[in-house]
Amino acid sequence: MAAIRLGLIGDNIRESRSPDLHRLAGAMTGLDVSYDLLIPAEMGLGFKEVFAACRDRAMTGVNVTLPYKERVVEMVRVDDPAIARIGSVNTVTFASGGARGFNTDYSGFVSAYRHAFGDAAPGRVALIGAGGVGRAIAFGLLALGAAEIVLIDTDRARAGVLAAALSAAGVAPVRVAGPEALPGADGVVNATPLGMVGYPGSPVPEGAFPKGSWAFDAVYTPVATPFRTQALAAGARFLSGWELFFFQGVDAFALFTGRRPDDLMQLRAALRDPRLHPVV
Repeated sequence: MAAIRLGLIGDNIRESRSPDLHRLAGAMTGLDVSYDLLIPAEMGLGFKEVFAACRDRAMTGVNVTLPYKERVVEMVRVDDPAIARIGSVNTVTFASGGARGFNTDYSGFVSAYRHAFGDAAPGRVALIGAGGVGRAIAFGLLALGAAEIVLIDTDRARAGVLAAALSAAGVAPVRVAGPEALPGADGVVNATPLGMVGYPGSPVPEGAFPKGSWAFDAVYTPVATPFRTQALAAGARFLSGWELFFFQGVDAFALFTGRRPDDLMQLRAALRDPRLHPVV
């Protein structure tokens, strides 16, 4: 049985389900998969040192998450022009040709949206958070045919950089605004860490969630976030970050191994088995 050595580099990843997903996918495809959680601060190293160690130890590849998705871009070769425009990488493969970067947050979000909402257009979307995952989702929204994207971020300069990149694609109107732009939005996306373990709260002020919209929360641990509570109370069709986690993970596994589990329903069921890992 072939051995595949993988890992996840990030700061707040102790509750990540990625090791479970990749090990289970490995078992389903006849591969012996190991998957380590690599937290630079706990290792007493900087991000670049951890990344170099993974590369030099001949690991098959790594996933990269908050806050390193944009930082890693300069350390990899990105062959796909679409991913280069996103400016964020969450999946890296190591081979004789060097480190190659991909973004399965982008492909995973498009798949998750279509799985939940079919061919329905996103409409006018308020996207909160212009960091690594926000960039991927923003370009995913363009691919899905969003009518307008309104970027909301406490760092308006960062939002402006993303707005310029999206506008260069010339597909849909893009602007930077504040929470006052939420009313009337057809969709609301939380692409901030607010709601995840260690980052309490929601980026949407209480009472400001637009009625009858659709909503997506990139956070999936825990599943029951304050953003989700607000969305459901406003009557929104809710798409959990667990769906993005699942589809981006399947896409990343395919990049790492060249294989994809035949039965995704079986993989879903195994991941949701409380005997494997409690869903919180």
